Amino acid sequence: MTSLPKEGIAWPELQLQLQDAGKHDADWRGGRVPMFIHYAGDDVLEVAKQAYLMYFSENGLGLRAFGSLARFESDVVRMALTLMHGDDATRGAMTTGGTESIFLAVKAARDQAKQRRPGMGTPQIVMASSAHPAFDKAAHFMGLQVVRTPLRADFTADPAAIAAAITGDTVMVVGSVPAFPHGVVDPITEIAAAAAAHGVWMHVDACVGGYIAPFAKKLGADIPDWDFAVPGVTSISADLHKYGYTAKGASTLLFRDEESFAGMGWYFDGWPRGQYFTHTLVGTRAGGAIAAAWAVMNYLGEAGYRRITQRVLDTRRALQAGTAKLGLPTFGDPQLSILAYGSAGIDTAAVGARMTARGWVVGHVTEPPGFHHMLNLTHEPVAGRYLDDLATCIAETPPPQRGATVTARY
Repeated sequence: MTSLPKEGIAWPELQLQLQDAGKHDADWRGGRVPMFIHYAGDDVLEVAKQAYLMYFSENGLGLRAFGSLARFESDVVRMALTLMHGDDATRGAMTTGGTESIFLAVKAARDQAKQRRPGMGTPQIVMASSAHPAFDKAAHFMGLQVVRTPLRADFTADPAAIAAAITGDTVMVVGSVPAFPHGVVDPITEIAAAAAAHGVWMHVDACVGGYIAPFAKKLGADIPDWDFAVPGVTSISADLHKYGYTAKGASTLLFRDEESFAGMGWYFDGWPRGQYFTHTLVGTRAGGAIAAAWAVMNYLGEAGYRRITQRVLDTRRALQAGTAKLGLPTFGDPQLSILAYGSAGIDTAAVGARMTARGWVVGHVTEPPGFHHMLNLTHEPVAGRYLDDLATCIAETPPPQRGATVTARY
């Protein structure tokens, strides 16, 4: 059992221990990790690090004390709203990540529905089977039911199935930009229309796509309207620490109007200390994450994000072409940074095990069985090597046995 050392350990020794501990971690810089990392270059990483360190001790809970953080957060939110076709009425705040953003969107929708429909039963969320499990997590903690609907043949959400699943107890309908399993963008306009027809809150989960889709669309990607330009969209979650390339611990939750935004917060004054209010689920927030988000967004600007987005899209296209030649067609028509590919004629679990033995961390999807990638600039220089290793592993692997399954893990 590890116990607290009797005496402190000098930093040089601790530094060596830290370095040694990470020797066998996955080589993310070498493009070996299919997710978890969002790298846009050493220069961007350094900006994020230095800005974070400058505000390492400041606390995002105390914006009255740290007016600089209040300014940074306000600037970041306004930049986000501008990217996503907000107007003078739209509002938002930063959170610590996509799960927190989703939790708070669910809370706001639930509270609004209960206020407007006091006699309703157990609140429900309606969403496609490809929507992120964070909604199920939020439902579990807050006493909601989740209704998942089938996908269309192209792996996107089926608006008709979603519309048919809406009941008097539905408090939120969800669409994904993109859906994480296959990287495809749901038909937000149609889903939002179904939600609006029933007077239901419509949330767009753009945790992955929020800070890449605007630039991809300007670069010619075939992405339908999905943000506040779409009537009926009530809220949007978008992670800064993904394709905003900021330090981890930063997301945004954005709302159509002040009334919806008010549901994000939580107020309490029933204790001797007086008023307590936060827009977030957590109290203390790392000031460094807020400062780093502001710094990186200003450092890159629209031109920087466009350049990086183009490289990510080019890498995705290269992988799509290469895997197709290996008999692993892409599932659906992904237009952003995520793709999944596979074939019933290839034992993806066994091939994945061989790729793991070659030093690759392998992502899987289960429906249908295949491989999964969430791309960043670390993958750009190693795409060819990855495809070569994949070809070798496929050649070495016998065809799949009937009934074989793949267990997908983050």
